[in-house]
Amino acid sequence: MIAATTLPRVLHGASGRPLTLEQHEEAFSMTERPGTLVEQLEAAGLTGRGGAAFPTYRKVQLIANQRSHHKFMVVNAMEGEPAAHKDQTLLSSNPHLVLDGAEFLAAAIGAKNIAICVARDNPKVVHHVQRAIHERSRRGRRGPKLELHAPPWRYVAGEESALVHWLNNHESLPQYRPDRPHILRIDNGPALVDNAETCANVGLIGRFGADWFRALGTAESPGSTLVSLSGAITRPTVLEVPLGASLRSILVAGGADPDPQAVLTGGYGGAWLSGDHLDTPYTNQALGALGATVGAGILVVIPKSACGLVETHRIARWMANESARQCGPCAFGLPALAEDLRELAYGSRDPRAVLARLVERCGVIEGRGACRHPDGVTRLIKSALEVFATDLNHHMLGAPCVGSGSTRHYVPIPALEREEEMVWE
Repeated sequence: MIAATTLPRVLHGASGRPLTLEQHEEAFSMTERPGTLVEQLEAAGLTGRGGAAFPTYRKVQLIANQRSHHKFMVVNAMEGEPAAHKDQTLLSSNPHLVLDGAEFLAAAIGAKNIAICVARDNPKVVHHVQRAIHERSRRGRRGPKLELHAPPWRYVAGEESALVHWLNNHESLPQYRPDRPHILRIDNGPALVDNAETCANVGLIGRFGADWFRALGTAESPGSTLVSLSGAITRPTVLEVPLGASLRSILVAGGADPDPQAVLTGGYGGAWLSGDHLDTPYTNQALGALGATVGAGILVVIPKSACGLVETHRIARWMANESARQCGPCAFGLPALAEDLRELAYGSRDPRAVLARLVERCGVIEGRGACRHPDGVTRLIKSALEVFATDLNHHMLGAPCVGSGSTRHYVPIPALEREEEMVWE
């Protein structure tokens, strides 16, 4: 079981309605903390909760050291993954905690403008953020200007370089970044981009300090994290869990299938993990040893009755349709991978040739995209070929597994928008 007297943290006070500014300040009273915010972030060991898990203090230092009078703080609450609901849950519970963190970070880097980005396709969350910004403006407090932006929802729109590109040109296109960390710019001013959950944790560390934050989690992965749990579950949910909790305890707490065939970790650009590894701690270090990752805090559970190849094909097909299509690996490689998976899942005259071609294409595509979108798809597919090896063997022998003929699916996939434009090779 997941048990900690100091949980929930970022979801403290969540009751289905967002806390007002007054309620927020009553729930999170300020305490005295030693040192600067950057020092506290370094001591806390906070890493980004958007997927990359980059140390937050290093991102802050990088932008703080830039000489510019026009710096920007960007809150990324786009949440492009269909299986992700944590930003929506957080901003529907306490948008002020996210805004607290954004203001702390803006002060640390010397930014005069804060852009909060929420997909326009989620008007309820847009309204919650608008209301929170209005509440703060009525207080007449001095500080950075808070501005709400509502780009259109797309998978790639949440990638930080694509988001900054939209803020500059209203186009959600990821930018080529061979070296990281890379300084992103808005109107030639350096921009710090952090996701909503990261900002909420900064808000807590800014109030309570590093030692308080480290009271949960492990030495290498301190703190708590939000997990979007879906799939073989009574009802999709968002949990706040201490890092280091076992996968099994998270599934039990969320009411998911306690004995699944596999769990998708890290989102659609993540990796499948066999149900044999449910006692693995939920940290990047432990999952990384198995080729998996915490990523964007997504767990999708599929039961033993499902076909892992079919579910993987559904993801790959959608990911191919959601790419920016500005480079060969995305425009041609991802549709080709999806077609190979379709042939393996639903029948082929020469499945061995298809499998060999799929493996070869993964090797050719990996590392060659303008962004990391193709790498996520190849990682997902390679993990599927390993975790669902038994299903794969059945399909190769012309005897598809029981789940391949089922009409029930467990991975949430939106309708394809540009299906007629897809190119198959």
